[in-house]
Amino acid sequence: MKAPGSPRRAWYGVAALICLLLFALPQAYAREDGAVYESQRAKILGYLLRYDLSTLHYSREKIDDDLSRKAFKLYMKQMDPQKRFFLKKDEARLSAFSRSIDDEMNSGDYELPALATEILAKRASAARAIARELLSKEFDFTSHEYVETDPEKLDYCDTTECLKERWRKMVELQVLHQLLNLEDDGAPESPQAGAGRETPATLQKKAREKVLRGYETFFSELRHRNEREKYDRFFNAIAEAYDPHTEYMPPASKEDFDISMRGTLEGIGATLREEDGYIKVVEVIPGSPASRQGQLQAEDVILKVAEKDKEPVDITYMGVRDAVKLIRGKKGTEVRLTVKKPGGNRVVIPIVRDIIKLEDHYVKGALLKNGPAGTAVGYIKIPSFYRDFDHNGNGRNCTDDVKKELSRLEKAGMSALVLDLRNDGGGALTDAIRTAGLFIKTGPVVQVKASDGKISVLSDDDPGVQYAGPMVVLVNKFSASASEILAGALQDYRRAVVIGGEHTHGKGTVQTILDLNDFLRAHDTGIKGSLGALKITTQKFYRISGESTQYRGVTPDIVLPDQFQGLKTGEQYLDFALPWDTIRPAQYQKWSAGGFDIATLRARSEKRVRSSAGLTDIARENRELIERQKKTLQSLNADEARKDQEELKSLMSKKEAKGPQRHGDKGKKTDTSHMSDAERKHLWTKEVGDDPYVQEAVSVLHDMISFERSSVYN
Repeated sequence: MKAPGSPRRAWYGVAALICLLLFALPQAYAREDGAVYESQRAKILGYLLRYDLSTLHYSREKIDDDLSRKAFKLYMKQMDPQKRFFLKKDEARLSAFSRSIDDEMNSGDYELPALATEILAKRASAARAIARELLSKEFDFTSHEYVETDPEKLDYCDTTECLKERWRKMVELQVLHQLLNLEDDGAPESPQAGAGRETPATLQKKAREKVLRGYETFFSELRHRNEREKYDRFFNAIAEAYDPHTEYMPPASKEDFDISMRGTLEGIGATLREEDGYIKVVEVIPGSPASRQGQLQAEDVILKVAEKDKEPVDITYMGVRDAVKLIRGKKGTEVRLTVKKPGGNRVVIPIVRDIIKLEDHYVKGALLKNGPAGTAVGYIKIPSFYRDFDHNGNGRNCTDDVKKELSRLEKAGMSALVLDLRNDGGGALTDAIRTAGLFIKTGPVVQVKASDGKISVLSDDDPGVQYAGPMVVLVNKFSASASEILAGALQDYRRAVVIGGEHTHGKGTVQTILDLNDFLRAHDTGIKGSLGALKITTQKFYRISGESTQYRGVTPDIVLPDQFQGLKTGEQYLDFALPWDTIRPAQYQKWSAGGFDIATLRARSEKRVRSSAGLTDIARENRELIERQKKTLQSLNADEARKDQEELKSLMSKKEAKGPQRHGDKGKKTDTSHMSDAERKHLWTKEVGDDPYVQEAVSVLHDMISFERSSVYN
């Protein structure tokens, strides 16, 4: 997000320190690779990160024993997230460094990453032999054993025997899943296999071979991690100990970031992150191939990647950088992602790669036909707060597009408005402020606090109001950053009624990208190569009421059953997220016509929700999802696992049969490639009108208009 006041860096002290270090480096530093080169590179990188983090991060927190403990926790999760390599004695040995990471940053001698990498390599070699031996023999899937799949409920093993048993159950579960998948592909489930068909024994052999190939790739990835990545993970753990949005970006990651900022890349259009050893989807970019295909969603876990009909590659424990290399590809080619949904079901999602243009998905509007009697309700969807900064301020932007839609809809007779910010992950702060200005007179929209404590109040200075009628704002857990600023401002002004799940995402911070190579260029050190970059949190957002949007997000005026209630998504679920707090409110006047009775609106809404088939279905499905998520023990009995799989399939089939309109715009979408623009617009408008959340928003608007007509406003 673009925000004022990027931090200034004064290199004086650190420059003198690093120049002394460079003068003392051995001649071996001139080499392009090798352990000595990487060790010395790590020293310089560590000094730069220590300086930037402690002086420029919003918290101004020093790298001390407390921060060391946080970084150590994150580092151990990065190194062995599933607790399938390290023994308790390994953890105890490494824990000796849990309070000395700050000392290593001061000295430039990094013992922890060297030792952890050495131990991991040793344990991985032993685990590879265990997996090979296990997969050489047939499994008996008639026992009634269970595997704990939640690493938070596991401890490190005491002995190698315990570790072997953990691997045995884990490998057996993977073979069982593969076996069930093969059965789904048409193989016989009965022992009485017909002539010419595969027997259960040959089917299991095929399943074991598939799992073995996946493990061979997995262990090869572990073995070939180079010296640089050893330090990259360590430094990233230190950065993330400050907050989850502060990140050390190695050279390759910085290159990926630059590509995304330029607006195009050939791929599927999804933002990914590494979490507990898995690759998780953070966001599906509006207008991208993944968005158009419709099945991939935020919080999905990608387990495998395949080129169309080729053998899938297991990307568990693979770094994001390497996973992205597999997922990206040439335009027109198909990639198939094996994905685990939050409910536990696994699906294979085929996506045809394309040029991703981040500006492809713009503001859209429609006039709904199911509005209250005597009114026409306008609907505007803001997918993100986009702005083209490359045309001297004259490029396409979200605010101008919203303004055009408002004008078009008002000419068509709109007398009430639904503004949809669901799944809007944010964007340009400029447009959050300017879009708010379309609905209010002049006044503050957001407050920004810098690390030095200075507070800036950012306002709408245009006295014009583009639309002054009744309005409702729709939000959900994926409404973040700029969308939270807009929703919060309209709520604080009592300009609109905010409707949605329990809370929005809670991302109330601003990050700046610092190029770590600036120092090398400024001081002519002669060092070759790149040090990467640091994405660092430098500012925090506050509503005009003085409340932070950080951590808690925005609480809607009217809370509806949340289709994502079972998802642990949002700032409050991230390690070491910055806290919610308050500052002094800004001076502002509430909207003069905004005296609607929230208590009455809420009571009427609750009554309608109880009789809404769509929303009651969503509430029931949420309860089922939450119950499923609690069941982290998975059976190694084929009959039990098959029954559980069939129950899940039945549940998901019923859910998908109701169509995307029952779940906002997160359902599987209709293929519109053969349709004309007019046909696509008609289908989209119909889906919007069938969305139960939009229907309830329209009903709330009806209540607001009824109050106004009967002079019930305060």
